[in-house]
Amino acid sequence: MSGIKGADTKPEMLVRKGLHAKGFRYRLHEKNLPGRPDLYFPKFKAVIQVNGCFWHKHHCKYFKLPSSRPEFWRKKLEANAVRDERNQYQLSEQGYRTLIIWECAFRGQPERVAKEVLSVAAGWLEKGNCDLVIP
Repeated sequence: MSGIKGADTKPEMLVRKGLHAKGFRYRLHEKNLPGRPDLYFPKFKAVIQVNGCFWHKHHCKYFKLPSSRPEFWRKKLEANAVRDERNQYQLSEQGYRTLIIWECAFRGQPERVAKEVLSVAAGWLEKGNCDLVIP
């Protein structure tokens, strides 16, 4: 598991490059915020998390519990999901808005899908007043 990337994943890089091209400036993996969110936008008091469907136990067709050592994986992935909820709650308590973009949101025709996801994210940053999830 030490070889698994936790940062700079392909979906995260798509979001970062796309929002930067639209003029949004952010900080990466802010250490002082719960869960060290992928993108932190101080100007908007907002954070974006780009979650992988497997590691964050997303209930979509791309998540499948491994058949080898299922109890180990069930416990590990459940702990990840609980930690995500706790971090989300703490961010909300501190007054941050949160956008969660799931990895499966980029499946399909990559350019068109990425453009739609980035459009929603940009609109949320500028005008959104609550948390949002892009499944």
